[in-house]
Amino acid sequence: MSEPFIYPKKTIWLYLRSSLLFILVLSVTVMITPFMLLAALLPYQWHFKLARFWGQGVLLMAKWVCGIDYEISGLEHLQAQKNAIVLCKHQSAWETIALVALLPPQAILLKKSLLLIPFWGWAMASLKPIAIDRSSPKKALKQLLSQGAERLQAGFWVVIYPEGTRMSPNEHGKFSASGSLLAQRTGYPIIPIAHNAGECWPRNSFVKYAGCIQLKIGAPIRVDGRKSKVINEEAEGWIKHTMQTISLQK
Repeated sequence: MSEPFIYPKKTIWLYLRSSLLFILVLSVTVMITPFMLLAALLPYQWHFKLARFWGQGVLLMAKWVCGIDYEISGLEHLQAQKNAIVLCKHQSAWETIALVALLPPQAILLKKSLLLIPFWGWAMASLKPIAIDRSSPKKALKQLLSQGAERLQAGFWVVIYPEGTRMSPNEHGKFSASGSLLAQRTGYPIIPIAHNAGECWPRNSFVKYAGCIQLKIGAPIRVDGRKSKVINEEAEGWIKHTMQTISLQK
């Protein structure tokens, strides 16, 4: 069993900085939501630019207020693809913001209930997500395969967090094969992404910690003529191996 990640001691200064970040992000999200809803009337590429602007703004605020920076490697793998299916490690809220800021126009697989969150959820609902009900796995898979294929054919990237829920640093959840099945059926490649965002922006924690998040983008995984199980195992193996090389605490 992996040893639990040990965070720095919480201080008043950490609480103050985290509070300021929360207030700033909430304020910006509330202000931009009406514009997001209005922008839904525009061509999607312009609509998504507004969402990317929000994501980039949040990343800057996290850097200035809480000292959370990031480094990216493997951007060439994104640039070489028209669009693809992203399978990303899930540790915190940071990566959900970062992928909006960094990736081309995308459709995100998420829980339908998240769209009910005031402001953020309303804005997210306008971005063509694939919103599923996890209480009905068969229906959710059918929806992903159908809407995922439609989004890919329309030129969108499809973003999936195969663990389904945020995992603590040094933990690894079971990988759902839904993303690899979508890839196997549509022929679109998979781009795996690993990162250690949970070490700076922990799940279920108000306090944020300074540090430099490492986000690594893997080479496209070939899908033609391969079984979804094999595709999934390769993506999961790459992410698990890469996670072992980027932890701030070794």
